[in-house]
Amino acid sequence: MQPDELLSALRERRILAVVRGNDPDAALDAVLDLFASGIDLVEVSLTTAGAFSVLERARAVLGPYAALGAGTLVTGADARSAARAGAAFAVTPGLTEAVGEAQSLGMPVLAGAVTPTEVALAWTEGATAVKLFPGSLGGPDYLRALRDPFPDVPFVPVGGVDAGAAREFLAAGAVAVGVGGPLLGTAARTGGDIAGLPGRIAAFRTLAEEFPCPTS
Repeated sequence: MQPDELLSALRERRILAVVRGNDPDAALDAVLDLFASGIDLVEVSLTTAGAFSVLERARAVLGPYAALGAGTLVTGADARSAARAGAAFAVTPGLTEAVGEAQSLGMPVLAGAVTPTEVALAWTEGATAVKLFPGSLGGPDYLRALRDPFPDVPFVPVGGVDAGAAREFLAAGAVAVGVGGPLLGTAARTGGDIAGLPGRIAAFRTLAEEFPCPTS
């Protein structure tokens, strides 16, 4: 995946699903359910049990072009292992060494940042977009404030983003939002809460459709 392809996917999908859990099989099922239901921009966090195996198995099923990434990359080794497992893009919690390593491996990066200094550094170092993390720390008003000095930076708030917050962040100018628990419930963690997953997926897809793709 090229940087412009990741940016286009963020702008068009508006929802980045974040899968993390304690059961590799449940996490894999959640990834496949998301793609089958139209949430087709998905990050598998390395905090997931057997995360690299989940990525490998998901890639084998979804094929080479699915927008499947790896998240919570901290070290260069994380980036290399994620690339070997088939991750198309990388997501970091901060400005870690994984940012540069992932780029050297040809993976576009959604780099974590929260302060203006971190945002400026992430953008200078070539991040495709900035993961505003934790998004709940400042909320939509903080995003609006950041967009004044950084109007060209694509922001993706992650952390504490439920349906209400997602709507507010998108209205405040986020290019997309990263959503974990409020979308997946316990489906990826333990395999529970499966019955409610289709309804939550439908609700977040509807929410995304309320906000037309931004042009810049």
